[in-house]
Amino acid sequence: MAGPPRERTLDATLALLREGYGFMARRQAALGSDSFRTRLMGGQDVLCIKGEAAAEFFYAPDRFTRKGALPPTTLLSLQDLGSVQRLDGSAHRWRKRLFLQVLSPPAVTRLGDLFDAEWDARAALWRERGEATLYVEMGQVLTRAVCTWGGSPLGDHEAGRRAAEFQAMIEGAGAVGPRNWKGLALRSRTERWARRQVADARAGTHADSPLAAVAFHRDEAGELLPERTAAVEYLNLLRPTVAVDRFVVFCAMALHDQPEWRERLAGADGATYAAFAQEVRRFYPFFPAVGGRALQPFEWQGKRFKRGAWVLLDTHGTNRDPRAWREPERFDPGRFLRDEANAFNFCPQGAGDVSTGHRCPGEAAVVELMARATRRLVAMAYEVPPQDLSIDAGRMPAIPKSRFVIRLGR
Repeated sequence: MAGPPRERTLDATLALLREGYGFMARRQAALGSDSFRTRLMGGQDVLCIKGEAAAEFFYAPDRFTRKGALPPTTLLSLQDLGSVQRLDGSAHRWRKRLFLQVLSPPAVTRLGDLFDAEWDARAALWRERGEATLYVEMGQVLTRAVCTWGGSPLGDHEAGRRAAEFQAMIEGAGAVGPRNWKGLALRSRTERWARRQVADARAGTHADSPLAAVAFHRDEAGELLPERTAAVEYLNLLRPTVAVDRFVVFCAMALHDQPEWRERLAGADGATYAAFAQEVRRFYPFFPAVGGRALQPFEWQGKRFKRGAWVLLDTHGTNRDPRAWREPERFDPGRFLRDEANAFNFCPQGAGDVSTGHRCPGEAAVVELMARATRRLVAMAYEVPPQDLSIDAGRMPAIPKSRFVIRLGR
């Protein structure tokens, strides 16, 4: 076999930034292959792969490292140096245990309860104003809820500042230029705040909490994490939770675009709400791909690749792969009640086993929060006024242009 076809280009980075979620799909169609090679980030060779088998290959334990696999601007916006995603082997698994313990089922339920309480308090303001931009409001609700849950409850002014910082980090992660610069600048401010939280926890001013668990976590050698690393990991609990604001907007989009599901969800059980949330995660765009650098030589489609080879898994395309999903372009939560999904064909936040690989440990919390948000949207009386709900495929992570405005009776 000749191996995956190559796109003839010196560097396709500008095309990736312009085309976003459509970048890989266009080249897969043009080259007639789910796998292809191109050049990105200054002409570096990269292998792009898609599908269930590709995800299983990519997420095999200890096959790929995340080091050097993301643009530095994205890394510094989302994970930063020293975080769990930058670790490999036993060090990664040891640190991952911290997140799995902190995000236990009872802890996820408590986070959901705090989210409900913050939603209800905030909704009174929406009714008073008569209108709300859901994306903006969810940033506030989720920031207040997760910081209280984490062990760092916020006052009104501070909650607004932290929400703006978290949202800017996420907004800037898939961009270059001013949007990314703003995210990085605000991350520095947030990181200083997180370091103070860790220092306070270690001084004994915080009770048992996720913050305390991070502050007092010890590495494999029995040493406390450096204060800056602990602060980074604390932010890795808080910031991804605030990123659920996008998923909540997409839940509202789904209810708007498929109004029959609003009727079907009224009075439905928890499993149906969870299935709806999962289908939103499959159907709507989040991040388009995940990258890795090979820890050892490997072979793919008859071609040998060296240690350090750069690979991008097309997660967005895998979630819509017709080989794994029936009518993948149709919104159908029922597929998650029929068990069409498995650990490798469904990868909005990674694939494989969460305890041994790089799959996100917070997926259960994401689904819980989305299901609770959907339940409240179904129960709420509101209108969707005329607005631009189009999604720019070149903007990563994606969001409707209007950020989803709703109108409520006073």
